Amino acid sequence: MATVRDRLTRPPGDLIDAAARRSRSSMRERVDRLLGTWLTVAQCAVGAGLAWLAATQIAGHAHPFFAPIAAILTLGLTYGQRWRRAVELSAGVAIGIGIADLIVLGIGTGAWQIVIVVALAMSAAVLVGGGPLFVNQCAVSAVLVATLQGPNTSFSGARFVDALIGGAVGLLITAVIPTDPLRIVRREAEPLLEELAEVLDDVAAALQDRDPEAAKAALRRGRAMDPASARLREAISTGHEVTTFSLAPRRARGPLDAYSVAYEQIDLAVRNSRVLARGAIRATELGERVPPHAIDAVRDLAAAVRALPGELAGSSPSGRVGDAALRAAARSTAALEETGNLSASVIVGQIRSTAVDLLRSLGMSGDEARAAVRDARARLGV
Repeated sequence: MATVRDRLTRPPGDLIDAAARRSRSSMRERVDRLLGTWLTVAQCAVGAGLAWLAATQIAGHAHPFFAPIAAILTLGLTYGQRWRRAVELSAGVAIGIGIADLIVLGIGTGAWQIVIVVALAMSAAVLVGGGPLFVNQCAVSAVLVATLQGPNTSFSGARFVDALIGGAVGLLITAVIPTDPLRIVRREAEPLLEELAEVLDDVAAALQDRDPEAAKAALRRGRAMDPASARLREAISTGHEVTTFSLAPRRARGPLDAYSVAYEQIDLAVRNSRVLARGAIRATELGERVPPHAIDAVRDLAAAVRALPGELAGSSPSGRVGDAALRAAARSTAALEETGNLSASVIVGQIRSTAVDLLRSLGMSGDEARAAVRDARARLGV
């Protein structure tokens, strides 16, 4: 690894080339991110225009400032978020505006008036049972009314209606032109499963090199996966809502159901990877021998995890996950004949448990998966 001194003494040409490579990589990432969100950009742009058009042509409002704002806020939230939250947000915009309109009509605008407007808007939102998003949006919308537009001589409710129109347009566009529900799930599942596979590879490498520090690093990576696992759970729920409340293709329901079945087992596999890492720490710190069959079995688990996204989505040949998981089970069973130390026994137990989780992620029952793992060595002849 280059030291700070080495980097400072590199020729200018090398530094320029390195900076150019980083810039190209960063630009590719930004372009990929834009391509991944193009539908949301289009939805927001079209929604803002339609909300303005509806408020001016149907409601007859000359300057429906809040209609496109409400549409954009609603559409921006529904990309990969829960429908209930989107409804909360659009309602929060409308209610905050309505409350602020009434209050500003009576007391005008200014610093102390904003204090009262925000306090009353948030209090009203809490009283009607709104969640944090609803309460915050009421406050933000009330501030917009109290600061950006002066009070009228009489209450018309036009801005309240504009906000309702914008929110309705946003929800309608989300229903008619929905985000791909499978993309929402895959966007969260693929990085999580790749990280899980890398953690398993790290555990295998630590065992092979007998390196306790590498095993500890694998454990830290394993502990850091919980937020990604929670995001996958949320994405699966969101995907089901998209297919239920929108015109999303119903063919997405099959793969979504497969992910729903798989999720609990994936989460268990994430937890088991941490137990494996702790077993590797113990084995390497005590200098206890872990048979090569067990190390190869951990790598088989990593291969099974990497094959899981394609198999769940139906985009790769079926059987790869099951084959790799059963190979891991067979090799781990064979490893018990090579040593009887406690560390190896713990590692073998976790390999077999993770193999069961991966088989169950494909829809096997618990009894079927355990029987398959138990008979794996005899079937494969390892």
